[in-house]
Amino acid sequence: MMDKPTENSDEDRVSLKSNGKSPTNEAPLGMLKSFRQSIRRVAEKSPLKSGGKGSKVMPKADTADNELGSPLPLSPSLSCGSPVTSPLKNVMEEKGEDETGDVTLQQSKGLTRSKTDPNMSGIGDALLKRGAFIRNSLNFGKKDKVKNPKVPFVLLTEGSVEEKEEEKEEEEKEVWEEIKEAYTLPEIPHTPLSVMQINKLIEMEALEEAHLNLLAMRQEFKQEQERCGKDSPVELAKKEKDLNLLYGELRNKINTIVRDSNSLTSRNKGLLVHVARIIQEEEKRAEEPGGLPGSWMESWTEAVGEGVQVKVGAIHLEAREQNQSWLAVHLALLGKAIREDLETVKKELRWSYPPSFKVFSTYVESYHRVVGQHLKKLEREVTELKDLYALLDWIINSYKSEKIMGSLSLQPDMKDECTDLQLEADFLKQLKDKYCVRVKEFTRASLDNIIELENKEFWMHSKTPKKEEDFLDSQIHMDIWTNVKGSIVNTQRIDAQLEQKVVSSCLQELKEFPKRFETEYKRHCRAQQLRQPLWTEYQITYINSFTALQLHMEDYQDACPAEVEEFRKEVKWLIVKLMEELEDQYKEDVKVYLRRMMTRKWLTNDEDFKLLQSRTELLSEHCSLMRPPHNQEFASRLHYHVVKEYVGQLMKNNYSCKNRKHEKAATKIREQWSELRDLFEDLNSTHEWLHPVGDDLSNIIIQKNKSDIKNHLQPLVEHYPDFSRKHLDAVLYFRGPLRGREHQLIMRRLTELRKNAGGGDKSQDLFGNMQVTVNTDCLSNLPFSCFSFLLPDN
Repeated sequence: MMDKPTENSDEDRVSLKSNGKSPTNEAPLGMLKSFRQSIRRVAEKSPLKSGGKGSKVMPKADTADNELGSPLPLSPSLSCGSPVTSPLKNVMEEKGEDETGDVTLQQSKGLTRSKTDPNMSGIGDALLKRGAFIRNSLNFGKKDKVKNPKVPFVLLTEGSVEEKEEEKEEEEKEVWEEIKEAYTLPEIPHTPLSVMQINKLIEMEALEEAHLNLLAMRQEFKQEQERCGKDSPVELAKKEKDLNLLYGELRNKINTIVRDSNSLTSRNKGLLVHVARIIQEEEKRAEEPGGLPGSWMESWTEAVGEGVQVKVGAIHLEAREQNQSWLAVHLALLGKAIREDLETVKKELRWSYPPSFKVFSTYVESYHRVVGQHLKKLEREVTELKDLYALLDWIINSYKSEKIMGSLSLQPDMKDECTDLQLEADFLKQLKDKYCVRVKEFTRASLDNIIELENKEFWMHSKTPKKEEDFLDSQIHMDIWTNVKGSIVNTQRIDAQLEQKVVSSCLQELKEFPKRFETEYKRHCRAQQLRQPLWTEYQITYINSFTALQLHMEDYQDACPAEVEEFRKEVKWLIVKLMEELEDQYKEDVKVYLRRMMTRKWLTNDEDFKLLQSRTELLSEHCSLMRPPHNQEFASRLHYHVVKEYVGQLMKNNYSCKNRKHEKAATKIREQWSELRDLFEDLNSTHEWLHPVGDDLSNIIIQKNKSDIKNHLQPLVEHYPDFSRKHLDAVLYFRGPLRGREHQLIMRRLTELRKNAGGGDKSQDLFGNMQVTVNTDCLSNLPFSCFSFLLPDN
């Protein structure tokens, strides 16, 4: 509260013109004392006295008898819509009307700078000048809602409470207007305050007063420098040092205000207008002596970046040991903080700056840079696949999405802004490569787990495989496909290029899996000593499972053709190996039965054939559980083996039918052949070309007249062009010894038929793969001239 005027108040008031001239040293002592008391009264209500954080503004009275001369230019110091608190207004509201009149009278008088007490008079002069320019700019930055801007104060009465509340509601609806680029610098004091006083103003954030006094110091410095020329006295050097120190403090204070402006918007809104005008003025005066080196605009941009860095650094980040979703939570909070901060910049901060500052763009660019640096630090802590995925997804998708930079609340300001993070040149590539390595590791671990699961659920307990759609099947292919497809589908949301890399990584790891699986499968089977028919069922199960897995991977043929082909080869290798093992087991099982065909026992006993038939029927049941096309391929290979081994017994010359037993033998061959043909038809064998051989041979063996044999050779040669003279000789031996001219005529007929038939289809060779045993008994009964027929190709 101001002290009440004393009885000698008239003598205490000092009226000085506003031409900046200082009073003479002969000023009466009483007047000087009264002047000091007046200044103290004003200072008691001043923000400089109270130590307030903000630079409070004080309007000057606009009276008719204003002795300050012409009005000061419009002040650039008020932020848009920032509340203006005048220490003199506070005094008037707190005092009665009598006291108010005294204050108003004091305010209407101009005060000059006193040489006897520069500290007090300097502060008073600054306060009065501050009130002068603020009164003219009281409504600066908002829509004009005051009809009479020349009345800066409204004294409240009991009847005006409701009116004030209505005005408060209207103020909340006010729309901010952009600060204009051009401005008028307030009057620079003729004589600056002391270094201590200017520094105090900077500390109390009375930025405009401090800056105007600094400009006054620069003017003095420039004048003294011009006056001294090259000879720079100590005082001039001291003043230059003082200027540098004060400007350094001012820049640091401005940087602090700018840095904290997005966190303390309500506090710094008014100060930012001062900040902007100071920066503009200093940029204009960059070449003048006494200023601070370096660009003020660049310093402001750096301060904005520091504020953004503080904001980002303050976002909560849990340790991954405490929360498995530590990174996902942090990134969500980071995105929310970015959006909200930019909303604040758009709605509030940018209205405190002229357009040339491009405030919103500067904050956006700062976030691009600072967040990019922050993510680089985070990446060093990220090791798990899920966290790498969260980081990549946030960088590539979330940051640009409507959750953050693409938020509707930031439009249309973001329309022309870049939404890309500022990352190091190879950062994203390194992150993707690291992700692909983790995908490979994850895939390998998953495949190992699948093998172990198969062992625990089936091999260890010799458990029978399950059927699915009438086929033996294991869930192994679904487990693998689910894991691989999960990695690929998730990556589709991030980036098409990364998706292709992930497909390649998965297939590269899958390529190694068939051999690893086969090794583990054999080891566990040996440990459990699996026997028939369970072993056969397992073989068929994994033939089916890997066939299905290969079909799943065919979906990625277009994306990674080379990797798919390599995987296809490995799967084929495993399937062929499993089928060969199954085939070898069958061949071993029926070997003894087939070896007894075309013997004396065979002619009189069907036991071996029935065992062969039983084992083949069992295989037929198993093959029905094998998925196409491998079931047909497998059946066809076994069909060929059985036919070759069955007919091959004729070529071994183990038995010769005598006493017309050849008719019985031919009939038996025809009957058994019919049963074998039916069996392999049920197996869906594709080797139909093997069906006629039994009947063709039976027709030769069954002939009663030897001369008729040559008339039944044509079908056999047509069906099997690789049937040679040695094969025919073995068949004739089985039928019964045949010598002389009849034998010669039969062989000649075969030669003619083979010549007319040509080479035939090499894929349907049957007899060429059969071993023929030469019968020496037959040769001893032939005349010497017949040996020529045994020469090759005769």
